[in-house]
Amino acid sequence: MNKKENRFKNVSIKNRDIAYKYNIKEKIECGIELKGTEVKSIREGKANLKDSFAVIKDREVILKNMYIAPYDMGNINNVDPTRNRKLLLNKNEILKLTNYTKQGGYTLIPSKMYTSGRWVKIELCLCVGKKLYDKREALKEKEQKKQVRIYR
Repeated sequence: MNKKENRFKNVSIKNRDIAYKYNIKEKIECGIELKGTEVKSIREGKANLKDSFAVIKDREVILKNMYIAPYDMGNINNVDPTRNRKLLLNKNEILKLTNYTKQGGYTLIPSKMYTSGRWVKIELCLCVGKKLYDKREALKEKEQKKQVRIYR
């Protein structure tokens, strides 16, 4: 493997809590506005989507609470690890998401962050929160599937 191929290897960071806490209605792929040291840190896999969410403000989608660890060699170029980051979507997608969130009950949650060539992409999900009894049902189904796999 030469240097160029190694530099653009695929990195995938997932939000594992999303299936437990939310019912996913729709998924949208979007870009994200990052600084140079943040991209280097993501390529090393040092990011976390666990408590992050997106809001729509002034016709822009902004991702909040996403943690990207400061780059080790970044010194003064490092930025705040949980700063707000702008998501790159076209106008029609933003209007569609705005209409859903205005209805109420819908939330924008990132489910996955990955690299596509030299670009970093986010998979943004339009979700509805689960009630406590729905979460219990999901855990029971998961346990039943696990038992079936064990006894096969």
